[in-house]
Amino acid sequence: MEFNEYQKRTGTTRTAQTKIAGHLYTTLGLVGEAGEVAEKVKKIIRDDGGVITDERRELLKKEIGDVLWYISQLSADLGLSLDDVATHNLEKLASRKERGKITGDGDTR
Repeated sequence: MEFNEYQKRTGTTRTAQTKIAGHLYTTLGLVGEAGEVAEKVKKIIRDDGGVITDERRELLKKEIGDVLWYISQLSADLGLSLDDVATHNLEKLASRKERGKITGDGDTR
């Protein structure tokens, strides 16, 4: 599936209330879902000695999917296509690697 097709389809699952709140809603949702991913990973470390079981993998897949939904819709709220966001990210990372700046601090490195 193409990113823009995914973005279009995720937009059909939004409620009117989430559209009114716009980027505030999607930003808060993204942070919440990312926290749920982190919580599941923490439990893999705590309860399973760092071994990712099939059951844990499926739970993570669901939460990562929720993160992707919020990224898709936050991008839409900001007038950005998901294809453009992904392409820009790859170009940024390739440039950093080429310049030997893939590690370190700062958004503009």
